[in-house]
Amino acid sequence: MSKSQPESWHPASWKDKPVSQQINYGDKEALLKAIEQLSQLPPLVSAVEVDNLKSQIALAQEGKHFILQGGDCAESFSDCNADSISQKVRLLVNLSLILSHKLNKPITRIGRIAGQYAKPRSQLMETKLDESFPSYRGDLVNHIHFSESARTPDPQRMLQGYSYASLTLNYIRAMLETDLSELFQLDDEAKALQNLKQAKQLHQSILQFQQMAQMFHNINGSQPVTKGLKEFYTSHEALHLHYEEALTRKNSNGDWYNLSTHYPWVGMRTASTNSAHIEYLRGIANPVAIKVGPQMEPQQLVSLCQAINPNNEAGRLTLIHRFGYKDIAQKLPLLIQAIQAVDLKVLWCCDPMHGNGRLTNQGIKTRDFEHIQSELSQAIDIHLEQGSILGGLHLEMTAEAVMECTGSSYQVSESELSQAYTSLVDPRLNISQVFELIDSLDTSIQNSLQIERLIP
Repeated sequence: MSKSQPESWHPASWKDKPVSQQINYGDKEALLKAIEQLSQLPPLVSAVEVDNLKSQIALAQEGKHFILQGGDCAESFSDCNADSISQKVRLLVNLSLILSHKLNKPITRIGRIAGQYAKPRSQLMETKLDESFPSYRGDLVNHIHFSESARTPDPQRMLQGYSYASLTLNYIRAMLETDLSELFQLDDEAKALQNLKQAKQLHQSILQFQQMAQMFHNINGSQPVTKGLKEFYTSHEALHLHYEEALTRKNSNGDWYNLSTHYPWVGMRTASTNSAHIEYLRGIANPVAIKVGPQMEPQQLVSLCQAINPNNEAGRLTLIHRFGYKDIAQKLPLLIQAIQAVDLKVLWCCDPMHGNGRLTNQGIKTRDFEHIQSELSQAIDIHLEQGSILGGLHLEMTAEAVMECTGSSYQVSESELSQAYTSLVDPRLNISQVFELIDSLDTSIQNSLQIERLIP
């Protein structure tokens, strides 16, 4: 059945709206040529996969499912290699099974992968000493090296991004079609952490989590909790609208899909009702998400939801809230109440990462584990108090042996951040920290997330 097409919408109608975070390409002819080439290439995902994800998000809105979304802040083209991709997939799979064990419900895995190549920036120019060049906007746009040639936006990088996304997706699909027991192997990552901090106890804890995940799969492999283990969805911020438009395709029913990813989202910098990014999102059939921060007013949020999802379709819209541990208690309840007052169907998802960034005295971006943990814990309690359902968790994390977020039992200090910091933009939880965060979800979460036992 065809979905109703928004009035006066087409894939390029975003160009009639104000565009923030726009990429300034000097060579317009090269840009048009790259877009034309992109528009002729095959889609990266299928409309059937997109619709399947939307159905699972609809179940999560009802408390019958849970969404786990995670991965790098910004992907690098150089991450398109077997080791890096398999690490990311294995981490999400292991976390999802442990989370499923805690919540007693199926978990949908969505990676920030195969397209998270563009990033918004607060400052469009970066200055070092007496030189100023455009800020690094992700590998889809320019290169992180600080020079004029590297930082000049190059439209050919969109074609490179497509190629790397395609290769990444192909490898993920191949992984999920092989022996599933390989997905539970995190020994190398755990040992790397042990060597980095000489943390033998933490190494053993990670291996115990891994064994728990594999045991849970072996026991319940035929149950709904894990029957979707071979399903894996992708997501990225729909920031670079030229790229998104070029990979937007119409199906036989006349519905438009963004087939560069299953699940695009917009960030706070581009989420206004009259923005080009909202105009683009309102016309595609994908499930979409909005990042919601402390500046968002209740009526503004309602207007955004109604603009993107005027038919109040289940599974269509996710609100990823990210306030910071100091602001969530004041801000989130008012937004929940506003959504409830007009009975809008949304998936509430907690991002405890992005509101808790800070700079160290040395100017290094970091996040404190205890602040991340606090925001997640408060989110659970607030949704319980408001009678709403927290149906998702959004994390920036890595299986690499990094030290980018301070604190946790792993005891990362500010002085150690420079020793193992590889993120291109924002700090991520390492494998030990993310397992500790999931493990901290004690039995009280079962009531607040309205668990339904799947196994009699």
